[in-house]
Amino acid sequence: MSERMLPGYPRIAADDIDWLTKDQMIEVDRVMIDELGIDLTRMMENAGRNLAQLALDRFAPSSVQVLAGRGGNGGGGLVAARHLANRGVNVHVTLSTDAGRYVGVPGEQLAILGQMGVVISDEPAASDLLIDALIGYSLRGAPRGRAAELIAAVPKLAPKVLSLDTPSGLDVTAGTRPGAAVSATATLTLALPKEGLRGSSNVGELFVADISVPPSVYTTMGLVRTSPFASAPVVAIENPT
Repeated sequence: MSERMLPGYPRIAADDIDWLTKDQMIEVDRVMIDELGIDLTRMMENAGRNLAQLALDRFAPSSVQVLAGRGGNGGGGLVAARHLANRGVNVHVTLSTDAGRYVGVPGEQLAILGQMGVVISDEPAASDLLIDALIGYSLRGAPRGRAAELIAAVPKLAPKVLSLDTPSGLDVTAGTRPGAAVSATATLTLALPKEGLRGSSNVGELFVADISVPPSVYTTMGLVRTSPFASAPVVAIENPT
């Protein structure tokens, strides 16, 4: 695997962008779905497509191990797996629980991967790059069970790690680690960066991706800065301390 420079990714200073707490991101998702009709399928597709493109641009992997939880974060990872497989990458998916517990949109994404013949295995495989999509902003206490086991295995599976939204096990508001947590090479957070990612040694390089949140959603929350996505759907955050 080789790493690439990212000349096409605009950079924005940490102080020039708004940062969200977990509760604020929950409200963003609620408004998107309940009031605007921008459903989870659309948001998940945007997240996963941007994640796959960043993986290709930043790391140029020939093989990718995706660790996917059964919620929205895992669903985004499964979308990324599809896009990467379509681009000729050798993709291996490992789930944090039984496949039958993946319902709703994540379940639909998992079924698509099965129809495509993407490898879905109980045991993770060594790869060029690991995509961490186990636990997003819904973290409640220390990771448990299979998710905790997979987090502990991450350092042995790949030399580079790309986390979706937040490194699994990191509290997105407080920046604390109540238990095991992934240490990422890079993190692609969604919509706007989260307060708990500031200065965390677990985050690595920080990027933020557009998932089609209209600026009006932020305005009603008192966040009035200009959208960072005027020139690109993914931007890099400089000095997130």
